[in-house]
This record gives sequence, structure tokens and C-alpha cells, in this order.
Amino acid sequence: MSMQVVSINVATIGNLFVNDDEGMRRIPSAYDKRGVAGAVQVRQLGIVGDEQADRNVHGGIDKAVYAYPLEHYAFWQERRQAATRRDDALPYGALAENLTMTGLTEDAVWIGDRLRIGSVLLEVTEPRQPCFKFNIRMGFAQASKLMWQSGATGFYLKVIEEGSMEAGDAIVLLPGVRNETVAEFSERRRTRRQPDLF
Repeated sequence: MSMQVVSINVATIGNLFVNDDEGMRRIPSAYDKRGVAGAVQVRQLGIVGDEQADRNVHGGIDKAVYAYPLEHYAFWQERRQAATRRDDALPYGALAENLTMTGLTEDAVWIGDRLRIGSVLLEVTEPRQPCFKFNIRMGFAQASKLMWQSGATGFYLKVIEEGSMEAGDAIVLLPGVRNETVAEFSERRRTRRQPDLF
């Protein structure tokens, strides 16, 4: 399968809503990523037009861009339908990713690998650790735990060279040191501790 960006997704900060013991609460989030047409500019802190509500856990230099394999979408479609009985298709960006891509899954990408997309150079830094917002977005309480346990996390990217990219661009993989794949990194982290999922 060719390595390609299928969709580039951005969002500004809005609200997610959760109904719990404290009643209905609004939670600031830029989770509602939507696909954009045409070229986007990518800067050191991410894609121009994209925001992060909490840069302690998302965003910043080492988590400037979040990539997610399209190959996992069928898995999430099936799990969401089983949990919520919703059968509408998940749109690109549904996993809060900036880049929906094909041909690069967690077991085929190594920490430190670089990706050339358009005129942008990105470096793989770490897998995503899901939080409770993912549960809200997917509509069932075990979504974050399922992402964590399945290893279908996607991965964060650091911007090495700023530039522009657009959906449809090919991805050129430039191997790094290759000590550990994203999948192996996730497994090591899982055996150490569980993240704060809820």
C-alpha cells in the first residue's frame, strides 16, 4: 500500500459536553477536527488553523502534529457500532488526528523516523496516550482504554522543517536510528503503568 496523506484535519477550540456526577459540564477541546481542502502551512507548533485546548497533554514542540492510520478506522467503526448502535461512518479527523494517512501503522514506524510530506519534514516522537475526551467523542466509556490496550494509538510528530502540505501528498519515509517502533514504545509504556483514562 502506498504511503499517502488522505486528509488534513484541523479544529479551533470549542466544547465537549459530559454528563456525570457533577451534572452537565463543558470541557474545552479542539477535538472536532474537520478535513480541509488545499495546501496548509505547517509551523513549529503545528498546522496553521489548528488549536489545542490543553498543551500539557497535546501539542507543543514534540506533539505538534498527530497522525492516525486510516487502516484502524474499520476497527473503530465496528467497536463504536457495537457500543452505541451508531452506524454512521466515522469522518476523517474522528480520532482527533491532524493527518489521516495510509501505509504507516504503529508497527511499521519507528521513533525517530522522519516523514517528508510536501515541503514539510516531520519526526516521529511518541504514540498517543488517550484521555477521557476520547470516550466522550466516541460515545462509550471504554474507548480510551480500548485504544490504549489495542495499540491503535497513532503517533505524534515534531516539525523539523516548516513548509506546506495537502491531502493527497505522498509520504516519503526517512528511517531514523530504529531502536523501537511506535508499537513497541506503546507496549513498554503499557507494562509500566496505565494512563489516566477517565
